[in-house]
Amino acid sequence: MFGRLALVGVLAASSLFSSFEPLALDLRAPFNDLFQHARTDEDYAVTGTLSYRDNGRPVTVVGVRISVRGNTSRRENECAFPKLKVQLPDAAVRVASPLFDGLSSIKIGTHCGEAPDDGITIRYGRLPNEHSPARERFVYRLLEAVGVPALKARGAKITYAYSDPRSGQSPPQDQPLVRQALLLEDAAAAVKRFGGTHEIDETDFTNARARFAAADTVRLALAEAMIGNFDWCLRMADGDRYRCDGRHPLWNIVAAASSDGKARPIPYDFDVSGIVTGHHPWFDDVFNAAFTATKSPAETEVVAQVQRTRSLFTRAELDAARREFVGRKRDAYAVLEQSALDGGGQKIARRYLDSFYRAIETDEAFYRPVVAVPNTRIYADENRQALCSAAGPIPPGTPVSDPLKNSGSLVQVWILDALWHWAAPARCDAIREGPLWIEANTISQDYPK
Repeated sequence: MFGRLALVGVLAASSLFSSFEPLALDLRAPFNDLFQHARTDEDYAVTGTLSYRDNGRPVTVVGVRISVRGNTSRRENECAFPKLKVQLPDAAVRVASPLFDGLSSIKIGTHCGEAPDDGITIRYGRLPNEHSPARERFVYRLLEAVGVPALKARGAKITYAYSDPRSGQSPPQDQPLVRQALLLEDAAAAVKRFGGTHEIDETDFTNARARFAAADTVRLALAEAMIGNFDWCLRMADGDRYRCDGRHPLWNIVAAASSDGKARPIPYDFDVSGIVTGHHPWFDDVFNAAFTATKSPAETEVVAQVQRTRSLFTRAELDAARREFVGRKRDAYAVLEQSALDGGGQKIARRYLDSFYRAIETDEAFYRPVVAVPNTRIYADENRQALCSAAGPIPPGTPVSDPLKNSGSLVQVWILDALWHWAAPARCDAIREGPLWIEANTISQDYPK
């Protein structure tokens, strides 16, 4: 079951996630107390009340436990109003709140802060305003439209009321704060919905080859490329050191295990994906937009992650996944057309979707030239001046542009560090700063064979 796109046997989601219509909620709690202590104590929680209207009938759930969730977002210099988790009291849910029946908790993706539309946080590149949860909600709808299993999400407009307001704050805390938010399914509920028995945590997870069906893994990798998301880690095989895979075999991915020993990846948390934020603060440290014909950072990001899959999967696996995405292209663009994204968000989303489908639709675009021969060296010029020797040879599967110049057996090309081989600490600035020289006979489009 877990290796199939058709989600046979998948349970229905809670009624909370049966609609995409935004939900109006009121949440009252001592938020100052929570934010002050939860920055350093990840288990700290406060008690509050959650209110909403059910077909016009007011419903109040008392005694909810509210905590801060997330990793980097909980830092004070990242989000002034970090992500939240609301633990629901069972009795109240059963008796007074059918909307939350079957759920033990819900996650809230908040607005993070009050920055202008084009401002992202310096360290992690979040968009700290109301556009972020609305754009992330679109991502979840997009993934559902293209058949990628993910957590359920729903938009919300939440009225936050401080029970411990402080004076002199901006925005003022003595008045309710009304902001767009994202309601997110709890991981345990998602595991159950997909027919799983439990979640495999990071310490027990081995690698994707051992635990996931290849079809699920390639689908996940292409989906992350489609939305320009780099805030995920998945150890593909023993020894995988791509970006963060060596440190985190699972990051922003739920591994839902079934009773037969198989498992399925379920991605979540896309608030720092390119399709949400519009750009990444680290881009110039890894890539150069000159690699693509459009000179677009978004397209460069998409191409990099799409091309990485060629070093991970067989041609049959890749082509099957490409057919799935292309078959749902119309559905993907329909979600975009029907979305209530802000004007800037519409343009950004279209940029990523256009880049993704250009990168996968044809064999010519997908099987573009890469370095296919081991131990290929980089030269600064046609005189074979060695460059970046400390980082070792170019990894097979590294994309290169069409030749710009020829000199004997050498060609000058742009190199795209799709495998993050020259990222910190093994930096090679020359890779990003201009075209370099390599042996022409090391380049092939026949990869993987």
